[in-house]
Amino acid sequence: MVYDVARVRGLIPSLGDGWIHLDPQVGMQIPDAVSRAVSTGFRTSASTHLGRHQTAKRSAAILSAARQAIADLVGGDPAGVVLGADRAVLLAWLAESLGSRLGLGTGLVLSRLDDEANVAPWLRIANRYGGHVRWAEVEIETCELPSWQFDELIGPTSRLVALTAASPIVGSAPDVRVAADRVHDVGGLLVVDAVGAAPYAHLDIADLGADVIALSASSWGGPQAGALVFRDPSFLDRIPALSMNPYAKGAERLEIGGYQYAMLAGVTTSIDYLAALDEGASGSRRERLIASIGSLQQYHDELFEHLMTGLQDLPKVTVIGRAGSRIPTLSVTVAGYNAEKVAETLADNRISVLSGSHGGNRLLDALGVNDEGGAISVGLAPYTTRREVDRFIEVLARF
Repeated sequence: MVYDVARVRGLIPSLGDGWIHLDPQVGMQIPDAVSRAVSTGFRTSASTHLGRHQTAKRSAAILSAARQAIADLVGGDPAGVVLGADRAVLLAWLAESLGSRLGLGTGLVLSRLDDEANVAPWLRIANRYGGHVRWAEVEIETCELPSWQFDELIGPTSRLVALTAASPIVGSAPDVRVAADRVHDVGGLLVVDAVGAAPYAHLDIADLGADVIALSASSWGGPQAGALVFRDPSFLDRIPALSMNPYAKGAERLEIGGYQYAMLAGVTTSIDYLAALDEGASGSRRERLIASIGSLQQYHDELFEHLMTGLQDLPKVTVIGRAGSRIPTLSVTVAGYNAEKVAETLADNRISVLSGSHGGNRLLDALGVNDEGGAISVGLAPYTTRREVDRFIEVLARF
């Protein structure tokens, strides 16, 4: 079936503001159904899912539905879904819980391709307990993360690898399975940050070999909420609990404080929105997600090729990274102009992009890009059109 971008755009009222939104890295535009689900959740749920009152029962149903929806997105078990306000916070809690496993004499492997959410918590734990950190480096020309280096980086004492499924800054998608197999051979864990991969890629926690996948609903048009999905839910009962409830079991052992039920209602609706991107998708929600994301990938492949071709014709524009396996996001520099100036000019033309040094992004630091004025990052979304891409190229051509 032909991907109907006009129909998808009709689901998102904010696209009527006259702006071209090429900044999905900071959160995609929110469908109206998601906003309504959050609003309804605030009006009809209680502050707890415990008790016999009708609103408490509705809160319990919302909580259960959110776990199931997240599990459907990655092919996981709802019993292994940990929910929280943000995936960065959840990763920090996970690092705290695993701290005793990552002490003196053990090794951690981190990636220059990852952003701070999947780097800073592990660095803190390593510094606190004496764990040894090794870095997976990117190739400067392509921004790919060569998989061969995991054979060298992961040794007998390695206990954890933290790796992105795809970089939202340069688009590179490393071979996660290679790292998974290697670290599992020595009895370690793989924590995969999928904030850049969703909704561009079909995620399957078993195929990836990830022990934990981190997600952020805002990356696909949901509200500000995060999740960790554990491939083996029983693992949650074998690590130290952080919950304030001394009797907590399973996922609740890593869930601190109460739940934002209204936001969780929006999470479920946002995943239903993804599953309906292809109007012809049928079957279970998992099956509809696979079909819809497949249709979105076909649409993005053609649109991203058009974007890359247009940028190649601009002599002052340099595309950072040309990985063979990637998602439709990229970063560019414009000779003679710093990133803030480029972003300002684009904004004057009602085009929104991610700009500047990206809060000290380690990858752009390692590439030396931030020393030369930074880069702007752009990405496609389910609602991006060819006309919007053409307009972006047209404005860049003026430099």
